[in-house]
Amino acid sequence: MKAKRLLIVATAVLLAAAGCSPGGGWVIKPAPTSDELKETTIATDEGLFVGDKVLVLDVDGLLFNERNTGLFSSGENPVSLFVEKLDRAEADAAVKAVVVRINSPGGGVTASDIMYRRLAEFRAARGVPVIAIIEDVGASGAYYIACAADQIIAHPTSVTGSIGTIVQTVSLSGTMKLLRIDARAVTSGPKKDMASPFKPLDKEDLAILQGMVDEYYRRFVDVVAAARSELPREQIETLADGRVYTGRQALDNGLVDELGYMDDAVRLAKELAGAKRVRIVMYHRPLGYRANVYSAAPAAPVAGQVNLVNISAAEVLSAVQPRFLYLWTGHSYR
Repeated sequence: MKAKRLLIVATAVLLAAAGCSPGGGWVIKPAPTSDELKETTIATDEGLFVGDKVLVLDVDGLLFNERNTGLFSSGENPVSLFVEKLDRAEADAAVKAVVVRINSPGGGVTASDIMYRRLAEFRAARGVPVIAIIEDVGASGAYYIACAADQIIAHPTSVTGSIGTIVQTVSLSGTMKLLRIDARAVTSGPKKDMASPFKPLDKEDLAILQGMVDEYYRRFVDVVAAARSELPREQIETLADGRVYTGRQALDNGLVDELGYMDDAVRLAKELAGAKRVRIVMYHRPLGYRANVYSAAPAAPVAGQVNLVNISAAEVLSAVQPRFLYLWTGHSYR
């Protein structure tokens, strides 16, 4: 009861603020108290009793196996949400195809691999067509995920590729020396503090990291080679030098199957599923209203709005510690 009263009070305050603003008004809508995913029908083909569904599943933003909280963002763990949506789709026999809409520069090596594997498992378990559609960006880890689809469509103005691995190392030792700050780690072995930001960069440390980067790179190439079996591995390795490609370049090089738009992806999904009439659906949290298939883009933060309370020591340290990434770092992404 206490939680319900707090919700009512908070809602009243927000409504009052909205009513006092220019052009504001009072809108009261019932909202479910459960955070369980809900299904929204975005579009329906003409006719009665349309039961077959095509699920539109978004992969957007930076992909890390952690909750998106911090200085400039808040939200869910993208890996957890992706898996939750696929679990629901796998349990729904009416879902006849899935369109994975991608707008992401990639992210963590592990996050990308988990999402790729779960999509491949879904495709094998259900035997329904999975179409990946790359809109603005489908680079690095996002392209890795797309390789689990039956076919990949790229928007004509998309950016894709960036096949490769990166780990960024940072040393603060020079700055700390100028500030007369001395940091020493007590370790159980000489490599326990490998690539620590608090000591000078070490050639042996970098060599070890390079070996790990090479291993993750080979894994990425293996995934692409399995998905693009018509391409010789030598050609894939030539393409996989980290660069990005336009949609047209990706098509010419065999990294995608065709150029097209969202409606082309839905049309292909229906064709491969053998479904003539479908409902296009999306899953969302109860308050996340979706008006159409283009309405799920992440909202940009308000200009100049910075919440310093969200900064923590752990987040500052994580920003300078090495992370293995399938990420196109040339893309500024919020």
